[in-house]
Amino acid sequence: MSLNGKACIVGAYEHPTRLAENRSVLRLHADVAKGALADAGLAKDDIDGYFCAGDAPGLGTATVAEYLGLKLRHLDSTECGGSAPILHVAHAAEAIAAGRCNIALITLAGRPRAALAEAQARAAAAAADGRPAKAPLALKAPDPDAPELAFELPYGPATQNLYAMVAKRHMHEFGTTSEQLAWIKVAASQHAQHNPHALLRKPVTVEEVLASPLVSDPLRRLDCCVMSDGGGALIVTRPEIARELKRPQIVVRGTGEAQKHGMGGQVDLTYSAAAWSGPRAFAEAGITPADIQYASLYDSFTITVLMQLEDLGFCRKGEGGRFVADGNLISGQGRLPFNTDGGGLCSNHPANRGGVTKVIEAVRQLRGEAHPAVQVPGCAWALASGIGGALASRHTAATLILERL
Repeated sequence: MSLNGKACIVGAYEHPTRLAENRSVLRLHADVAKGALADAGLAKDDIDGYFCAGDAPGLGTATVAEYLGLKLRHLDSTECGGSAPILHVAHAAEAIAAGRCNIALITLAGRPRAALAEAQARAAAAAADGRPAKAPLALKAPDPDAPELAFELPYGPATQNLYAMVAKRHMHEFGTTSEQLAWIKVAASQHAQHNPHALLRKPVTVEEVLASPLVSDPLRRLDCCVMSDGGGALIVTRPEIARELKRPQIVVRGTGEAQKHGMGGQVDLTYSAAAWSGPRAFAEAGITPADIQYASLYDSFTITVLMQLEDLGFCRKGEGGRFVADGNLISGQGRLPFNTDGGGLCSNHPANRGGVTKVIEAVRQLRGEAHPAVQVPGCAWALASGIGGALASRHTAATLILERL
C-alpha cells in the first residue's frame, strides 16, 4: 500500500532548552507534546495514536501516555535509535491509512547532558569525601545479553571509532579529504548563527575545523555533533483533518526504511542503509532527488551527511566530497541547502537522537517559517533522512519526503 498522500504533518515543536537541569525526561516529553498540539491547534484529547522510542522512560509509550493522560487506540514503540522519529511518521501514516487512529502524536526527549553533569558532580563529591566513585561517563552500561558484545567489545567499538572507520574507508576508496568533510561543518555553522537556541552559533572555517583536536582519525572534534538535552514532537493526521486546521498542509509523499548490519561478515563500509530506504521513498513519492529543494540530513558526524548524500542519490557514489565542497550545502549559496537550523553539528542533538529535529526543520522550511536568512524561497519539496545506530555496524535508515500543498 502506498502512503503517498495518506497523512499530513500538522504540528511540529522543538524544545528550546539545551540543558535541562530542572526537568525530568517525562516533563520534557510533556513540554514538546504540548508545544506540538498548540502549533497544530489541537487539544490533548484529540490524540488517539502515540509513537515514541527508547528515549521514553519506564514502559515507554505506556509510561508517557499515563503521564500525559492520553486515551489511545494505537501505540507504537519502534526502536531504532536516532532514526526512530522519522520511521514513526511513516508508521503513523500507515496506522492512519489503516483506520487505527486519526491524530497521532510523536515525541522524543532526553537529558544526557544534564545527567552527565549530575554524575560528574556526584563523583566529585564522593572523591572529596574519600568514598569510591563510579565513573561519571558510564551513563548506560552495555546490555550483557547482546550477542555481539563478546566479539566487538575487545576491540573498543566506541561510536566515534565506528564512524571514523567509515570516513577512513571513504577516503581510501574515493580520495575524499578532511577538507571536504570540513565543508559540512562550515555549512552547518553558517546556518546556526541565525538560530538563537543553537549550542554553537559561531561560524567556523575549514581551517578551524582541521585545527580542532583529533578525536578518532580522521575525525576531529568539529566533525562531531553536539551533546544536548531537549526534544521535539510532531502531530500527524488524516488529510481531511489537516484541511480543517489553520496550518499549511504538509503532506507525506514518500517513506522508506531499511536496516544494514554485519551481513554475516560481508562488510562494505562504503554505503549505508539509506541506499535502500532512499530509492523506496522516492519511488513512492514519484519524484527524484533533483526535485528536492531542502534536505534535513542526520549529522551525528560529518561523514554521516556525506554518505547519505551519495546513498540518497544527490550525487554518485564517491562524489560526495566534491558535492559538499565550497559551500554547496549553504542556504542561498549552494545547490542543496541542508540543516538550516544548524543541525546536530551545531544546534541540537536531543537525547543523542537527532531524527525528530530533522523533520521539524523540514516542516519549518515547507511552511516558510525558517529564519529569513536561511529560508529556501518557495520551498515545496523537502526530505528528512536519519541514521540510527552506527554506520560501521548495525543501523537503521529512514527517509521521509514531504510536500507543501
